[in-house]
Amino acid sequence: MTLDSLHRTAYGDDHEAFRATVRQFLAKEVQPHADQWEKDKIVPRELWLKAGELGMLCPTVPEEYGGLGLDFGYNAIVDEELAYGAGATLGFSLHSDIVVNYLIAYGSEEQKREWLPKMVSGEVITAIAMTEPGVGSDLQSIRTSAKKDGNHYVVNGQKTYITNGQNADLTLVCAKTDPDVSPGWKGVSIILVESSRDGYRKGRNLDKIGMDSADTSELFFDDVRVPMTNCLGEEGKGFIYLMSELPQERLSIAVSAQASAQGAFDRTVEFVKDRKAFGKPVFDFQNTRFTLADLKTRLQVGWAHLDWALARHLRGELTPEEGAAAKLWHTEFQWDMMDKCLQLHGGAGYMNEYPIARAWRAARVTRIFGGTNEIMKELIGRSL
Repeated sequence: MTLDSLHRTAYGDDHEAFRATVRQFLAKEVQPHADQWEKDKIVPRELWLKAGELGMLCPTVPEEYGGLGLDFGYNAIVDEELAYGAGATLGFSLHSDIVVNYLIAYGSEEQKREWLPKMVSGEVITAIAMTEPGVGSDLQSIRTSAKKDGNHYVVNGQKTYITNGQNADLTLVCAKTDPDVSPGWKGVSIILVESSRDGYRKGRNLDKIGMDSADTSELFFDDVRVPMTNCLGEEGKGFIYLMSELPQERLSIAVSAQASAQGAFDRTVEFVKDRKAFGKPVFDFQNTRFTLADLKTRLQVGWAHLDWALARHLRGELTPEEGAAAKLWHTEFQWDMMDKCLQLHGGAGYMNEYPIARAWRAARVTRIFGGTNEIMKELIGRSL
């Protein structure tokens, strides 16, 4: 099965040629190993290097820093193809859609030349550390600190639920450089912390209910000294930077959610046409056809909205509220799709050997990460 992109409006011929390369890569390098990586709960670093060779990592990085200088549509294609049928969660989108944007937009020339080429090649894997124990979507309340000591920051604190945490060579750490300023968001900065620094410790690879192949970690910082040149952009502007980049992050989540929903639907149609009950295919029951007809209709609406949002983002017009709405709608739809498709599988849907079970488990977190959907509603509501 392949994702049907013939009627899409967001992409051109060059995008679709790139899609063909991505599909070949996934078929050769990912799908045969997905089950093992799910068991290992991590993807080997060698895969990142192979993806880098094909230009699948950070395609928006300008050519002067070793990238291809392409638009976000190429990122979206990687996201779609991975979500549709790769069978494993690789952590590429966090690296390519989120972290790299901060460096491109706010990094110093020295930081860009040091890190961007290695991110493109897959030599360096990145993470961003925002969430802390007891602190979810409220970034103003983080307790991790970065205190000045001469020409260094001394970082102390703990982070959790960090995607790529085990594999990461470089982590963008959200920390308070001024804990006394009010309101609290004015004291937040983003500090680049290499995993080789003394006092930087990777905790356990967290045991999740889904997306098992994507390593997710606790991180600890005990008097980690980094030069002040490792501050990303201006000190105290971290919260503003985070808010500025959220539309793309949330659009990225929406892209993956929609493609994941399509993958679940396509596999379920195949299953119910093959599986029999009371002497006839499950597909021949009116309830099955009506359920699938409703889901098919919502898929059509979803793809139209997604292409609209992608087009706006490529023009630089997607607003934070529109990004939040895209994340909200597509992840809620994804979850409803997974639940209905699993139901149509009957008892087989509850067995991990069937792709729908893995997809159902992986889908649950999309309404949480990138800001919970309750926060999305709050953001949209504030704009009314």
